[in-house]
Amino acid sequence: MWRWKKMGAAALGRGIAAGEIDPVELTQGFLDTINAHPLKDRIYARLTPERALSEAKAAAARAKAGQRLSPLDGVPASWKDLFDTAGTATEAGSALLKGRIPDDDAQVLKNATAMGLICLGKTHLSELAFSGLGYNPVTATPPCVNDDQAVSGGSSSGAAASVAFHLAPLAIGSDTGGSVRLPAAWNDLVGLKTTSGRVSLQGVVPLCPKFDTVGPLCHSVEDAALALAVLEGNTPIDLNGAGLSGRRMMVLKTVAHDDLAEPIAAEFAASLDRLARAGVILVEVDAPEVAEAIAIAGPLFTAEAYGTWGTMIEANPDMMFDQVRERFRAGAQVKAPDYVAAWQKLDQLRTTFLARLSGFDAAIVPSAPNMPPKLDRLIADSDYFVTQNLLALRNTRIGNLMGLCGLTLPTHTPSVGVTLLGMPFAEERLLRLGHASEELFHH
Repeated sequence: MWRWKKMGAAALGRGIAAGEIDPVELTQGFLDTINAHPLKDRIYARLTPERALSEAKAAAARAKAGQRLSPLDGVPASWKDLFDTAGTATEAGSALLKGRIPDDDAQVLKNATAMGLICLGKTHLSELAFSGLGYNPVTATPPCVNDDQAVSGGSSSGAAASVAFHLAPLAIGSDTGGSVRLPAAWNDLVGLKTTSGRVSLQGVVPLCPKFDTVGPLCHSVEDAALALAVLEGNTPIDLNGAGLSGRRMMVLKTVAHDDLAEPIAAEFAASLDRLARAGVILVEVDAPEVAEAIAIAGPLFTAEAYGTWGTMIEANPDMMFDQVRERFRAGAQVKAPDYVAAWQKLDQLRTTFLARLSGFDAAIVPSAPNMPPKLDRLIADSDYFVTQNLLALRNTRIGNLMGLCGLTLPTHTPSVGVTLLGMPFAEERLLRLGHASEELFHH
C-alpha cells in the first residue's frame, strides 16, 4: 500500500489496468491508512467501508476479465459531505442536518459509481458550505497540509485535506464562490471549478443553486480530466499534444492583484515569467466590469443562500456557528427588486467580460490573495474571521460571478496557487492548457 499511497488517481488506474494493483488491496489500504491517521477525525466525517470494499471487489473482477468501465475503475475517492449517499448520513457540516440519511445517491455519485469509482467516505466542510476558510466549530476543522495550526480553506476543507494528507487519491468537492479552488490552492493541489450548469447538482445539498458547481481536487490535471469524465459518465478528453507556444493569456489586473501577500505576488510574477519563456503571449488587461461584479456579489450570494436556508436556520438559530449564521442572515436584508436588478446587472457584466476574454485561451490570476490563516486567531478575533474569509474568496469569486470554468494549479511556493479561467463550458480546452502549464509551475 505504501508504494501506492502517494500516487495520483490516473496512475493508480493505469496500475489496475496493468494488473499490478488490486482494487481490494488498494481500497483496504486507504481505509487502514485513514483509520491509523492522527488527524482522521478532523478530515473525514464518516467512512463507508462496506460500500467501498464491495465496490472494490466488483472492480477487481472487472479488471481480471478485461472489462473495466473507465480509466478510474477501481480507484477510491472521498466525497464532500454534501453529496447524498444512500443509507449514509449526509449532514453538510451542520447540526441543522444531523442524522439526515438520504434514500438515494447524488446523481454525480451514481455516475461515478457506474464508472467504477470507489466511495471511501465523506469529508468535513464549512457549515452548509458557506465559508471559504474551513473553520467549523460545529463538526470539525480540517488542517492545512503545510501548517496544521492553519485552516485548510473551504468550503471543501476535508476534501483537500484527504488528498493532501494521502488519505484519498482523489476528492470530489463543490465550488460556489471558490470552495474547490481555494482549499486546493492552500494544500498544493489541482482543483477544477466546472461551469455552472455543466455537472448535475441533483442530490447535492444546495447553497446558492445559481452559483453551485461540482468539481474534483487531486494531484494532477490528468486526474482532474478523468474525474470530470466519471462525474458526467463520459469518455475523458485526450490531453496529449497540448502545447503553450503561441497561446494567449489575459493577465487580469482588476481586483485580482490588490493586497497580495508577498509570497503570492512573487510566485505569480515567477509563474508569468515561466509562461512567457515557454512562448505564451501575456497581455495585461483591466476589466472594470469585474470590480462592478464584486461590488454586487454580497447581495447575490447571501440572498440566494438565505432564500434556500432561512426557514431552517430561524427554526434553530442557536445550532449554528454564529459567523456563518450571520453571513446567511445578511441575505434577509436584500429586497427582491434589488436582487432581480443585481442579476440583470451581472448578466450585462458577464457579456462584457466574455467578449473581452474571447480573444484569449484563458485569463490568469493568483488563486488567492492571502495565505492560510492560523486557526487560533480566527477563533479569537471575529473581525479577523470576516476580513480573511472575504479576502480568501475574492479572486475565486471572479470565476463564479463571470460564469467561467477555472483550474487552480500548485506552484513552487507552498499554499500558493495560480488559476487559469476559461470560457463557459470550455473545460476541455482549459484542461489541455492546464496540462501543458502544470510542469512549469510546479517542477
